[in-house]
Amino acid sequence: MFDFFKNRRREALRAQPLSVEERAVLDKNIPYLTSLSAQDRTELEALVRIFVAEKTFEGCGGLLLTDEIKLTIAGQACLLLLHRETDIYPNVDAIVVYPSAYRVPTRQHDGAVVLEEDQTRLGESWQRGLVVLAWDHVLSGAAEPRDGQNVVLHEFAHQLDGESGDMNGTPELHARARYTSWAHVLGTEFEELSRRLHAGRSSDIDPYGATNPAEFFAVLTEMFFEKPHALKRRHAELYAELAEFYKQDPAQS
Repeated sequence: MFDFFKNRRREALRAQPLSVEERAVLDKNIPYLTSLSAQDRTELEALVRIFVAEKTFEGCGGLLLTDEIKLTIAGQACLLLLHRETDIYPNVDAIVVYPSAYRVPTRQHDGAVVLEEDQTRLGESWQRGLVVLAWDHVLSGAAEPRDGQNVVLHEFAHQLDGESGDMNGTPELHARARYTSWAHVLGTEFEELSRRLHAGRSSDIDPYGATNPAEFFAVLTEMFFEKPHALKRRHAELYAELAEFYKQDPAQS
């Protein structure tokens, strides 16, 4: 019964096109969207409408939330959902937005010693319920669609990853054969990145991806959408796995 009413509500939202002003915000803040076909743009705008209506946004650190903030986050997050059967980030209840990088107290144990320090973060993605973002980096990440750095794509890739039950670098793939291929290709590339960095060699993949398989998937998502030609040319199998998962081929645009 709940799904029935949810689907009816979403159909009603899909039937409400974005206003001229809302489209102008997306065009101004997310240049990447100009590369979408008319059909993809229509699909994206429907997803954005539902995302903004269903998710709770909260400003922190003195940030006053605006429609521009909501639309700019939603436009980038929903880019990851095009062409895919999706429940539109069912695990995300709220998006918390700071004006800029924020500090988080952390505690680490080193044997009997407890180390406490503040970490500066641009974003984070919790297993259930919450995504945190720094607004200035949301804007800069969208404004430079070819630099390979996009905090929204990164944190919402974590959310897709978590839909399988764990944020472990393997999202829900729906077919057993896909898991085998995914594990082989991404596992091999993850190990190669780790070896290169350990040997003091550079890599075209962001070194942060070597932190763990979950961060590797999130970093690759940024590269897939923002540096697709380089990823396809230098890591063809990686590109193919991501293209199959995201049902998109940005290197062709």
